[in-house]
Amino acid sequence: MGKKYSIDNLTLKEKIELCSGKDEWFTKDFSEKGIPSVMMSDGPNGLRKQEHGGDMLGVGASKPATCFPTESIAACSFDVKLLEKYGRALGEEAAAENIGMVLGPGVCIKRNPLCGRNFEYFSEDPYLSGKLGAAYIRGMQSAGTAACIKHFACNSQEYFRMTSDSLVDERTLREIYLPAFEMAVKESAPKAVMAAYNRINGTYCCSDKRLLTDILREEWGFDGMVVTDWTAVEERTDSFLAGCDLVMPGGNGYHEAEALKDVKEGKLPQAKIEE
Repeated sequence: MGKKYSIDNLTLKEKIELCSGKDEWFTKDFSEKGIPSVMMSDGPNGLRKQEHGGDMLGVGASKPATCFPTESIAACSFDVKLLEKYGRALGEEAAAENIGMVLGPGVCIKRNPLCGRNFEYFSEDPYLSGKLGAAYIRGMQSAGTAACIKHFACNSQEYFRMTSDSLVDERTLREIYLPAFEMAVKESAPKAVMAAYNRINGTYCCSDKRLLTDILREEWGFDGMVVTDWTAVEERTDSFLAGCDLVMPGGNGYHEAEALKDVKEGKLPQAKIEE
């Protein structure tokens, strides 16, 4: 974690390809140009390393791993030091399995008991979620494994999760839904943030410049990578313009040709690719 690689010797087409995954879990590699592939794995309460192939639902077999308490249970401890140890232990296990980044923690606010992701979120309280999320990230990254905080933002339901629209006013957004992310970003500097499936006030999170650039990067000072939730991206050029860096999963070249065409036609600045 933390090694820098140069993109100077990549073509424009390769730079666009680098911003999409290689397959279900790996980033794209250009070994002949010195850029390796990095593996990611589901958390947040244990690794889901699928060594051969992969799927987003866990149907295929995974390598045996420690099952840590879910975030919903861990949060009941109200123990920041314990969550830091939790993150450290999970980070060490990931490092031993050559996993570069764990997809966790989840700090979204629970507001619907039917949300299928409640188990991987800490709490209904933004302060508790932010403090525990920051501790988890510090612990994990101290072990050399990158953390990816998720799902940014206002991901509150699974029903129609690919198209749902979270309608929220500015005060509620700032006081309830964003503080846990802001706290974790400022206190623990996660290497990555995962953009959510849903829309916020009509705009998909993966295409929301205000969310991913204006707030996350410019207001909060985040300097890591923004990755999509798996299959969450709608339109690649819009995502590039919004500040979304990596589309997952990969392997299908989703909208890469369109993005290349948009650069050549002046609709997408090449600088947005290189960022």
